[in-house]
Amino acid sequence: MKFLDKYTDHAYALLRIMSGLMFVQHGTQKFFDFPKEGPGELAPMMLGAATIEVIGGVLIAIGLFTRPAAFIASGMSAVGYWMFHAPGGFYPINNGGELIALYCFAFLFIATKGAGIWSVDAAMAKPDAE
Repeated sequence: MKFLDKYTDHAYALLRIMSGLMFVQHGTQKFFDFPKEGPGELAPMMLGAATIEVIGGVLIAIGLFTRPAAFIASGMSAVGYWMFHAPGGFYPINNGGELIALYCFAFLFIATKGAGIWSVDAAMAKPDAE
């Protein structure tokens, strides 16, 4: 559908923003029991994951330091999948890991593509109009 080609940058920006905002919710759930009850006291690894989810998610959503933030978020998601979900079985749908696997590859894509439009990175890259 050729007529949709002009919206690819907008759709990508929405993917980046919404992925980042949804990732933040995982961290706020762990830190603040919001939006639903979290796991309570955090082990050091969960504390690290929650920190990456909140800070990385915000950076990805606003498009600031997008590539490194997305790369770190992708790696954290991969580690989370292999440590906590993969031992539960081969198929992500059965081991509860389909969401974290999707985050891993979405953030890997964002890390390779960059922030795109509607981002702080893009605004900072524009030359001053004098």
